[in-house]
Amino acid sequence: MQIEMIGVNSLIPYAKNSRTHSNSQIDQISASIRQFGFTNPVLIDGNGEIIAGHGRVIAALKIGLEEIPVIRLAYLSEAQKRAYVIADNQIAANAGWDDAMLLSEITALRDENFDLMCLGFSDVDLNNILFVPPSGLTDPDCVPTNIVRGGGKQTRRCLGYG
Repeated sequence: MQIEMIGVNSLIPYAKNSRTHSNSQIDQISASIRQFGFTNPVLIDGNGEIIAGHGRVIAALKIGLEEIPVIRLAYLSEAQKRAYVIADNQIAANAGWDDAMLLSEITALRDENFDLMCLGFSDVDLNNILFVPPSGLTDPDCVPTNIVRGGGKQTRRCLGYG
């Protein structure tokens, strides 16, 4: 397996890609590329058709990159390519978080004044992750609000991570 640099405009999007990317997510990917560099090569077939990395390619175009790193998977059959396009996204979506470790790491980054927005979390998600319940209910503006029972997410006010 070899990483090569290729002109971003020469890549061909997979026409039947079922994964979608909102403008907000493309902005998140762009921020990540600006902060950390292009660290995850796009996977392409022997003809330059994208197998994995459509969002990264859109973000690269948006921020004006001319070349990006790619890995050619020319050995995959047509069926394997179609399956990998789906599997790459779904397998990543099946991951979870160690909530205590995530809180510890994001808190440390916040305390070092690191830009948390390049992590890919929304403002609401960051507030939910960083929420520490008050000891005692002395300020009604600091209690959880809009609690959704049955596994839903809670929206909380009064922390602010910024």
